[in-house]
Amino acid sequence: MQWLPWHADAFARARAEHKPVLLSIAAAWCESCRDMDATTYADPAIVARVHDRFVPIRIDADRRPDISERYDLGGWPTTAFLTADGDVIGGGTYVARDKMSSVLARVSEAFESGRVDRALGQADQSDPATVEPSGDIASAPSGDAIAALTAMVFDAFDADHGGFGDAPKFPLIAPLELALTTFVDTRDPEMARVVQVTLDAMAWGALYDDVDGGFFRYCGSRDWRDPHREKLLATNAALLKIYIDASNALEIARYRERAVETLRYVQTWLADPVDGAWAGSQAASREYYEADAEERRRQQPPAIDNALYAGANALMFSSALRAAELFDDTALGEFALRSLERVSIGCYSPGAGVAHYVEKRGAVRGLLDDQIAMAAAHLDAHTATGNIVYEMMAQELGHYMVRTMWDEAAGGFFDRSVPDESERIGRMRNRLKPFASNCEAVRLMRRLAATRGDHDFGARADAALSAMAPLAAAQGPLAAHYLLACREI
Repeated sequence: MQWLPWHADAFARARAEHKPVLLSIAAAWCESCRDMDATTYADPAIVARVHDRFVPIRIDADRRPDISERYDLGGWPTTAFLTADGDVIGGGTYVARDKMSSVLARVSEAFESGRVDRALGQADQSDPATVEPSGDIASAPSGDAIAALTAMVFDAFDADHGGFGDAPKFPLIAPLELALTTFVDTRDPEMARVVQVTLDAMAWGALYDDVDGGFFRYCGSRDWRDPHREKLLATNAALLKIYIDASNALEIARYRERAVETLRYVQTWLADPVDGAWAGSQAASREYYEADAEERRRQQPPAIDNALYAGANALMFSSALRAAELFDDTALGEFALRSLERVSIGCYSPGAGVAHYVEKRGAVRGLLDDQIAMAAAHLDAHTATGNIVYEMMAQELGHYMVRTMWDEAAGGFFDRSVPDESERIGRMRNRLKPFASNCEAVRLMRRLAATRGDHDFGARADAALSAMAPLAAAQGPLAAHYLLACREI
């Protein structure tokens, strides 16, 4: 298949040739994506029909999370059909080879008959994440509101199996961090139980790979079975940190041991031992991960996506720095700093924030999550070394966020800076205002407000927190992000 990138030129071609767009969203670690490429998209008849009747566009979900967020139709692979204006006609996820021909025929016939254009309207262009500020932006949430949200978060705790919510089970970090910090403050045994039941279920169940080490992305069942076996750097970085913190706060040695083993996996499989920094992921493979240690040695290990993602590397840097302190590992601390320097040099451009991944050209720039994670990592580096350059970089990224992503009308941060005109198509014309990311931005702004210099970061934190307040009650256990931000007041 001759895929085109997301660009105005591809959509202009769709308009000129009066064809719909077939948008494929895949990920390097996704086993179903590879299966669909090896079967459906390897069929010569399907390839011929796609090129004859459609304009095919492919994006990588990790390299373009902003597009993936807007066009994800239920997971990866996503198979979406769009108009030349970028509006969604329909679609879904995996389409098997024996069904694809009929799907293509139905979409093509509907498009050519004009039924699609009449049905779409402008429904796709709404921006549901934008909210108006309510109340005094400088006021703190009431104690009753905080208590109600806290109860809601922990009502979602699964006392039988650990974790939060029902299937599928993801390793949600924010509720665990909230429980752990609450325990440290109050010594509430119930909060210790929430953390301990969940950490035990994740680290000594199917979510963890007992042979090579490292955590998988999530499990399909409520009781932490049926793991989806891709291993992401960001997932392992976040879990490494929570196990380190839990080992300290709860004084449970096995959490320290699991943290050591998780770090060993990351350093063995994902780290670049020479130049520093960490690869983004290791692919899923049912055959490999269901094998025992002896059988695995006879197989080719799942592929590594060697892209150096700024946000994931920043998270791993902060976790590695914490591990280096806990384990008194000077070499690990030096490696972490070398990694941060490498990613910073590769991604940062003066006045333009950090790019999403290290690439001489072509990497998307100006994503909110990257700026937050990299700024926080530089503040951690400043705390560890006292080097003022790290603090100055964090401040620069904070100013960049305010300058390019702040919503002056309603408060809070958009998910990215304004895209180039060549990419501002369909849902990419609208910026989103993600709840969890804004709560993390509040925490960052509070930290930046405490640095040297005359800044308005504290005022931005107040306004962003107020903008997220009306959304918190609808977030379930993810309201923990908001509660953690409230603790920074």
